[in-house]
Amino acid sequence: MGVWMPECGKGFFKMKKGLIAFVVGMFISVGICFGEADRPNIVFMLVDDMGAGDLSCYGAPDVATPRIDDLAAEGVRFTQFYAMGPECTPSRTAILTGRYPQRAGGMECAIGTGDVGRYDDAIRLAETGDLGLPPEQAVLVPGLKAAGYANVIFGKWHLGYDQEKFSPLDQGFDEFYGFLGGNVDYFRHVELSEIPVMYRDRELAEEREGYMTHLITDDAVGFIEREHERPLFLYVPFSTPHFPFHGPEDDPGGLLPADQWTVGERDAYVRMLVDMDESVGRILDALDAAGLKEDTLVVFASDHGAMVPGINAPFRDYKGTLFEGGIRVPCIARWPGKIPAGVESSQVGTLMDLTVSFLDVAGATVPDGGELDGVDILAKVVAGRADEDRELYWRSKRGERTWWAMRDGDWKYVKRDDGGTVDEWLFELASDEGEARDLRGDNEERLEAMKRDLAEWESQVQAVR
Repeated sequence: MGVWMPECGKGFFKMKKGLIAFVVGMFISVGICFGEADRPNIVFMLVDDMGAGDLSCYGAPDVATPRIDDLAAEGVRFTQFYAMGPECTPSRTAILTGRYPQRAGGMECAIGTGDVGRYDDAIRLAETGDLGLPPEQAVLVPGLKAAGYANVIFGKWHLGYDQEKFSPLDQGFDEFYGFLGGNVDYFRHVELSEIPVMYRDRELAEEREGYMTHLITDDAVGFIEREHERPLFLYVPFSTPHFPFHGPEDDPGGLLPADQWTVGERDAYVRMLVDMDESVGRILDALDAAGLKEDTLVVFASDHGAMVPGINAPFRDYKGTLFEGGIRVPCIARWPGKIPAGVESSQVGTLMDLTVSFLDVAGATVPDGGELDGVDILAKVVAGRADEDRELYWRSKRGERTWWAMRDGDWKYVKRDDGGTVDEWLFELASDEGEARDLRGDNEERLEAMKRDLAEWESQVQAVR
């Protein structure tokens, strides 16, 4: 197993013993945590269910995303970046807590439409009205708030329906406009349940006409245009391109039947991506117009891999699995004058690394004083240091099925239990990023060591509730 080392006085990450001297030297030579500099505004745009191959700057064959491509050209584009789960809720839990979602309890599967638990722990919590991310587990936004940031969220929540227990306003946000669950009709702003899902702060939102992506963007742009005395954390979790697959001109005239919500063609999906790219451009233009570009860290990412009709190529499989297609995601970061322009980074990173980086650039501390599971990925890019190996772990539950995965350097172990039928794989990603060759038979010692490490990790991330 690896050992724990501190990063910039807070947060911890797991590394191989042979890398300790290298890492210590890296931080001595960097000599900073970003918080020593002026605190930037932070704009974090998170899209929903978008594949690793769905942007033109990541090789999409049939869609142009010029504004996101420009963002990548002005900053860093990560090529080995991961979600900490193959579904929405665990990824969002990891971002807001800075920790593996398994620690939260009940959050390693997407909360079902209508506040439904989908595996044993989630079902247990749903039965007592406790299915959601408790405010005391949130780290990122409370930390930013204590550091003097104005924090807002416009878009998808998916961390609890009960707004008396799981409101974004109880987790450090000052404003919220968006929907509570995992999906929403883009034109009627409802989901396929009888629970109202559109909220403005703590109250049901007023009815608004328009395409959901545009409404979210309107609020984000309006927030940027206001006068502000504090640095800003603007979190924009778009619903695009999550189903139902409707571009801005594709209003079907009414709610689709339940069995049609997840069905869509690539052409409609592409229209959603093009419109999303234009919406990203509107937010970037608002920063420019307000004179905030140079003082703002902008990060764009997806919460996990795509389902059909999205493209995860060259990676294997789709959302809901722990093959690379389910968890490998695009991530781009721009901060003029701080992050070098036009950088392509193959450093292995995760969405929970962004939690550490955001707290660091804000000069914030971890509110509960505990250890985080991510690393300061942006500080490493600024330092220009060589890539290093990492150990990362995943577990994903839904119904009777459980997936596990571990990445150790370029090696990856995957296990799936379908309620009694168990399958396992071992891949070497440097030569086989598509996970086509199972190498278990020739690497039994490595396989057993990774299985032991995975079991030890599971013992260390027991849920707190």
